Amino acid sequence: MTLIKEKKEKNSALEERDSALEEKFFAPVHSTESFGSVDGPGIRFVVFLQGCAMRCQYCHNPDTWKITDENRMSPEEILRKALSYQEYWGEKGGITVSGGDPLLHIDFLLALFRLAKDKGVNCCLDTSAQPFTREEPYFSKFLALMKLTDIVLLDIKAMNEKLHYRLTGHSNKNILDCGRLLSELAVPVWIRHVLVPGRTDSEEELLRLKDYIHSLGNVAKVEILPYHTLGVGKYESLGIPYPLKGVSPASKEDVKRAEEILGI
Repeated sequence: MTLIKEKKEKNSALEERDSALEEKFFAPVHSTESFGSVDGPGIRFVVFLQGCAMRCQYCHNPDTWKITDENRMSPEEILRKALSYQEYWGEKGGITVSGGDPLLHIDFLLALFRLAKDKGVNCCLDTSAQPFTREEPYFSKFLALMKLTDIVLLDIKAMNEKLHYRLTGHSNKNILDCGRLLSELAVPVWIRHVLVPGRTDSEEELLRLKDYIHSLGNVAKVEILPYHTLGVGKYESLGIPYPLKGVSPASKEDVKRAEEILGI
């Protein structure tokens, strides 16, 4: 009876271990893009993961918000799929992991980027940094991830914390802290800012963003992304009220004005 009990306990422990490994190294994949040209330098294989805590009013991919159990893939599967397109990347291309916010799956990212770097693959992370924290064990994992990351596309939604909260439902303190840490670590960063008329396009907001960018020593590029309404249909299909109904897309003139204020 004792041997049977011990065997059952051992099997139970193995099942718990296997379950933990699956949870740790697998991530729900929303979709992939084989020839991404706007998600980092060069031509890139882009992986979009499910899950985002923020609810940006102008988000055009509300279908990525929830973490699901569907289409869960391992780092090995993703890398194998990515490498089948490697011949098109050139010298600057590689893999970009986006979302949602991929930092919600930091263990998966660590495993994927380790495998990718072993193959000499350029690794790019596209994030709004909302999951970032200096608390352990997350912080140590983040530092390890940054040693494997060639470039970060950092989305800055708003500089004013109250505005950021209205737009996303969350504070921006940890996000701006993440940007400062990336500067200390000398990880190259592309700053991205979505320009929403009447929301994120004020001169005061843009000047604060300019000051923040100038305070960092690692910004390789700044991009103004014009707000558009291409995602409205997704809200309708999901039965979610569209928060910016009636707000017009940002024009070329709006973008040019913002770029002039930022000095880019």
